[in-house]
Amino acid sequence: MYYNTISYIAFFLTLLITLGAQGYINSWYSKTKKIKTTKGLTGCEVARKILDENGLSNVKIAEATGVLSDHYDPTKKTVRLSPEIYHGTTVASASVASHECGHALQDKEGYFFLRFRSAIVPLVNFASYAGYFAIVIGFFASSLNLVWLGILMEFIILFFQIITLPVEFNASSRALKQIDHLHIVDSRELTYSKKMLRAAALTYVASVATAIIEILRLVILVSGRDDR
Repeated sequence: MYYNTISYIAFFLTLLITLGAQGYINSWYSKTKKIKTTKGLTGCEVARKILDENGLSNVKIAEATGVLSDHYDPTKKTVRLSPEIYHGTTVASASVASHECGHALQDKEGYFFLRFRSAIVPLVNFASYAGYFAIVIGFFASSLNLVWLGILMEFIILFFQIITLPVEFNASSRALKQIDHLHIVDSRELTYSKKMLRAAALTYVASVATAIIEILRLVILVSGRDDR
């Protein structure tokens, strides 16, 4: 009973952290996407300006699908922006577009954590699937060794999420410097950009926290079975 209670608490704690972080970023995104920038540049134009000013005219900009599906593809040297960011002329558009360009700047400079994260993606993808099946099958088959193997896979995923933190924080720092230096936003708009990007970064912190709690929950569940 004790182990089950702790497990339930851990589960609801991860749910609370996830929903809280998502609500926080959604709140700031909703606010900043209503604020038009003084320069009136679209997200695409912001990205192009930052890239060109930093000698990255070879990096392409493409429109992605979905909401907040923005990302930088280092294999194809392409910044992909969701429709609302690509065409938008708001603080949110400038903030997100510049953040993705921050990743392109990292790529250009050979930023260690970005390169390392990209290198371990195949391992992490394997661990995501293998770990899930190992844990589920292990519990159903009462094979605790298999569950422990799944938990080991979860540690690989946690490691990846920890490596992601400096990548994302550094990209945001580069983004803010660029939009300020290139006068893409004014001082008031820059303040909102900082808050928007800080909220986005906290979602990655929340992911690390929930991953840690989930691993602890699994360990507690396995320990409870070991004591039987």
